[in-house]
Amino acid sequence: YDPRTKTLRLSDATYNSTSVAALGVAAHECGHAVQHAMGYVPLKLRSSLVPVANFGSSIAWPLIILGFFFNSSTTSSLFINLGILAFSLAVLFQIVTLPVEFDASHRALKILGNTGMLYEDEVRDTRKVLTAAALTYVAGAASAILQLLRILLLTGNRRND
Repeated sequence: YDPRTKTLRLSDATYNSTSVAALGVAAHECGHAVQHAMGYVPLKLRSSLVPVANFGSSIAWPLIILGFFFNSSTTSSLFINLGILAFSLAVLFQIVTLPVEFDASHRALKILGNTGMLYEDEVRDTRKVLTAAALTYVAGAASAILQLLRILLLTGNRRND
């Protein structure tokens, strides 16, 4: 779902399939559309973070590396701290994404179960698929947090000089 254009897009494989997994994915995307229509605050926050998170993730490492080339501890610390701040914005985006994705899946399961589109056992199977998909976001957030901790450990002494 693209909130900027209010457009729901599905891959050809999902669109042309009648599998439980495909229905789950399509309903999940509809869940995002419902979030948008209802003004779901975490979705609004995530959407507002997209540009700064993209910028932060692209500029973080160059700033940190640049900081290591300066002899002046003040200038070095400035660049390193700016890099850490930039990367932290990308981490924040990953964290804010979690409730958005879990909520969209929750809404999808309610839609599929309450409307009778799927039988109860199929809803259970869809829950497994959507949970597995949501766990990829958990892994991404955990990876980003660990990367931030790694950056902090790598630059700790350099920032304290």
